[in-house]
Amino acid sequence: AIATERKKAVKILDKMERKLRKKLGHAVFGAGEETLEYAVFALLKEKNKTLAVAESCTGGLVSDKLTNIPGISRYFLQGVIAYSNKAKEYALGVPEKRILKHGAVSSLVAKAMAGGIKRNASADIGAGITGIAGPAGATPGKPVGLVYLAVAENNLVRVKKCRFRGSRTDVKNFSAHTVLNMIRLTLLGVL
Repeated sequence: AIATERKKAVKILDKMERKLRKKLGHAVFGAGEETLEYAVFALLKEKNKTLAVAESCTGGLVSDKLTNIPGISRYFLQGVIAYSNKAKEYALGVPEKRILKHGAVSSLVAKAMAGGIKRNASADIGAGITGIAGPAGATPGKPVGLVYLAVAENNLVRVKKCRFRGSRTDVKNFSAHTVLNMIRLTLLGVL
């Protein structure tokens, strides 16, 4: 913004920010240094809701991001890394038959993971993440970067199928950010 005084420039910028927020709607989660995980924390706190997360291909990245926020322990109840099929069965209650029939990387397994962690932690919201981060692990019909993300709230479970590109780290980061955004949109009541 260009103005003769700093105060006037800030006023111009504030007006433009309001216009952008109105136009972009729920795509905007914060400003400046605010992170997506902090936006989730703020909504959990505002709505007095609790969250639990079951992670496979992200290896605890979502839990790590959330636990970097002071005060999150009141709202983030549990994070489980269920990397193996047996861990998905024993820690989350994913039926072995479902894994054998559909594979660990499937919408039905992601749903079961989200529902299982929500139930086990007695949380208001449960999230499940399963996928193939690569560079190996692909099978016919299930390429590297295929990720299923699920968010369970009340009796509804929403699943998103994604195909991320890039390195193993890229796939993990994209997955973590996407599920955090799904949780945020769920808390806003727009997902």
